[in-house]
Amino acid sequence: MGFGGRKFLTKLAVAIVGLGLAISCAAQSQGRFDLVGPKIDVRVSRGAQTLPIAAVPNLQPGDRIWLHPDFPPTQSVKYLLICVFLRGTTNPPPDTWFTRIETWDKHVRQEGVMVTVPEDAQQVVLFMAPETGGDFSTLKSAVQGRPGAFVRASQDLTEAGFEQARIEKYMASIRLVPPSDPMDLQKHSDLLARTLALKPNESCFKQPVDMQFTCLTQTGSQIVLDDGHGQTVINALSNGAGSDLINQASYTQAAGGGLYSAYVGAIVDMVRILSNLHTAQYQYIPAIAFPQEASMNLRLNTPPSFHNPKSVLIIALPSVQKAQAPPLRTADARHVACLLAPTVVLPIEGAPLVFSTAFGHDIVLHLNTPPGAPAEPDIRLLPDAYQGGLVLQLGAQHHVPLRDQRPLTEAEKAAATASVVPGAAPVPPQPKPIPPPIHLTGTIQGRWGFDSFTGPTVELQQLPGTGWALTTPPSDPLSPDAPRADDLIAGHAAELMLTSTGSACVHAVTAQPAGSTAEMALTFQLEPHLDQPNLLAVKLPSGRAMLPGDLHLEIQQYGQPRTDSVAARAFAEPAHIAGVQLYAGDRSITVAGARLEQVEKVRVGDLIFAPVPVDPGATAAPLSGTLRLTLPDNAPRPPTHASDHLMARIQLRDGRELSSPIVVAAPRPSVTLLSKTAEAGPEPTIKLGNPDDLPLSSMLTFTLKSTTAFPRNGQVEVETTDGTLRTVLTLAPAGGLLLQDPHTVVASLDPLRSFGPSAFGALRVREVFPVAPGSSPSEKPTAAEAGHPEAAPSLASAGTGEAVSPASDWQQLVTLVRLPALGQLQCAIDVTQPCTLSGTNLFLVSAISTDPALANPVSVPDGYTANTLTVPHPASSGTLFLRLRDDPTAVDSALLPLALPSPPPPRGRSAAHAAVQHAGTGTEHPN
Repeated sequence: MGFGGRKFLTKLAVAIVGLGLAISCAAQSQGRFDLVGPKIDVRVSRGAQTLPIAAVPNLQPGDRIWLHPDFPPTQSVKYLLICVFLRGTTNPPPDTWFTRIETWDKHVRQEGVMVTVPEDAQQVVLFMAPETGGDFSTLKSAVQGRPGAFVRASQDLTEAGFEQARIEKYMASIRLVPPSDPMDLQKHSDLLARTLALKPNESCFKQPVDMQFTCLTQTGSQIVLDDGHGQTVINALSNGAGSDLINQASYTQAAGGGLYSAYVGAIVDMVRILSNLHTAQYQYIPAIAFPQEASMNLRLNTPPSFHNPKSVLIIALPSVQKAQAPPLRTADARHVACLLAPTVVLPIEGAPLVFSTAFGHDIVLHLNTPPGAPAEPDIRLLPDAYQGGLVLQLGAQHHVPLRDQRPLTEAEKAAATASVVPGAAPVPPQPKPIPPPIHLTGTIQGRWGFDSFTGPTVELQQLPGTGWALTTPPSDPLSPDAPRADDLIAGHAAELMLTSTGSACVHAVTAQPAGSTAEMALTFQLEPHLDQPNLLAVKLPSGRAMLPGDLHLEIQQYGQPRTDSVAARAFAEPAHIAGVQLYAGDRSITVAGARLEQVEKVRVGDLIFAPVPVDPGATAAPLSGTLRLTLPDNAPRPPTHASDHLMARIQLRDGRELSSPIVVAAPRPSVTLLSKTAEAGPEPTIKLGNPDDLPLSSMLTFTLKSTTAFPRNGQVEVETTDGTLRTVLTLAPAGGLLLQDPHTVVASLDPLRSFGPSAFGALRVREVFPVAPGSSPSEKPTAAEAGHPEAAPSLASAGTGEAVSPASDWQQLVTLVRLPALGQLQCAIDVTQPCTLSGTNLFLVSAISTDPALANPVSVPDGYTANTLTVPHPASSGTLFLRLRDDPTAVDSALLPLALPSPPPPRGRSAAHAAVQHAGTGTEHPN
């Protein structure tokens, strides 16, 4: 073995162990194939057709091979070119299968030599050796003595050439990408890897941007994946001298489950095989061919030696076998190509040799027009690994003319040239041409060497799509939460589904949100479905740019100068429904969740529930909590029963509809207010005109009667109508409740103690039993319950699986009023003069008058803090009529002591006598 071969083998073995079968083993050694070899031109003729060697993947018996050594005129070494046909590892070739070609011969230099592939031949090998005595016989003896070694060398050289061509195609193409664009670098690297069946070094994309390009373009940064087609082309043997080494390398840890580069195995085997063949006169070195047109474009890994042992170059020509058509397949079976686009790429993969060699040529796309439609010319296709597939050459100059139609018969020619006979029957009108369809298919056809092949059929679109509209994709069992047209929420990322007669020609989608004059570009992708093949998914970004309101989408298509418009609507954040509570036989329903102000109505079967109107003094519908809805007043009690399974349809104010399942609960308790009594205190100054008004400082006793027995853990809740103040009465000691019998409970309430001095307004009462475990008796109700007189129980635990305490409807109890402390009424004797009223907390009075109708009242200013107030002169009884701020609908009366001044003394009496008499009466003069 020569020094170069041994050194190459040693370093190659080390590289395999250290780098996991990457091609870098060849790059890091001194024996990589980067030396330019001698030039040889080769053409192959079959029948009347001749192809350059770059377009010939295989040979067949009878093919004529034209060999032409293209040496420079200054070539000093005389090379002997020997063409040998092999027929397997165990069958040495006959002498007639060896052709001696003297490259220095003038005729050979000018005309070349033609050799014919014999029958039963399987491989063709070229030897180039310096001319010496006995050279031809020595080489012939070596081949006939060990034909299997040269068969394997031929196969390994072919395989190594295929895979190195894929690597060089990758590196040459990736250099077209601007190194400063990492996104474009990643994109085209993925396309090249897919079409060339390579696995680039992923660690390159983790490096800084300025180093990614350098990393990817280094020889050895790619792992060549076995595509199977190249193996078939060279008819590789499953067993051979290097099979053990290849198998061992394919299972190394770094290779990842048997992915290995046959290029490595081929070179290792070839070096070992050829090193065993060297003699004292010759050593054999491999030459890999990288054909370009007719030139073999040889490369060597070892400099040739012209001293003993002289170097013999071994060159492999294509195998002699049947053509193996490239197994092309579409990279995306759902892809539809738009023929109107300026650049159309068919994503094709499965046969890397189509993209790295010139074996495939005259590749066209045959348009399969429907019956009756005019035939379309074939469109040429150009394999382009950089673009990731076959690129259509759309110019008219690239169209392949239609094949000649059937020649006309003599009768047809005569009919075509005959003149029209006067009076003859008119020629029937020709049928109207069929309009071209929007969609059609195209079949990839071409030549693989001398043979034709038919590739996959692809979907095409040749007209712009029409009838654009929003749609909802069919339900998918694997994706039940498919996007819907009403899923567009302002400020949230969303995906709209559009449909038309064709969506493949869309090249831009823009949107103009509500309240904005600027358009924003949107990303989109085709998402064809079995039932809806023209779906287009448009992605809307999140952010404040999207406001609730109308959204106008503009769709731009190739071949369509005007844009197509689609109107959508962005909604506000929808109400969140945590649960719906319905009791058997109830006329009301309670919805728990968030943003319930959007709820317009709830449908349960034929029942329609509307929100309870909010009291003017109560807060508006809540952003979260519960919302109570009731049936119309004239609607009968619904025939719902406990444990019924129903579905509630929640209609929102913007037209959207939500749904929530319901399990009807047991009936709620029913309570009647039997009586109520206010504690009688000292004779009050103010007599309340409304019997339902209760002074804040008075004790209240009331009786409730329920249809079912009142449980020991039952509660009586009393609260203000707005829900801001609340107290709970229980049967516990000092809890405020006392049972008369199982159905009747007497309650005692101290409003001042329970609610404080600022409590006023209407109070309501209800029974709650039994209390749910874990719930707090003092839990404050939501504003939704406070906004109506008969709120249902809180659904704070809705959706959590916890029990909810059933409660009766709210009932009006009393109206709390705060009373001012009125003092003396100081008046003049003249009834036309006003009086002065003294007292405290006079701001609790809104108006005072001397007549019950309050025809001419004196209004008390807001926030009045003085202790006296000027009022009209009352009648002799000292009765005033007033309206309290805590109950402005009632007119109350106040009987006050009237203080009048003494009459003036009689004439003629002394002043001292008058003073003594005045002192005896106990009154003081106002002076």
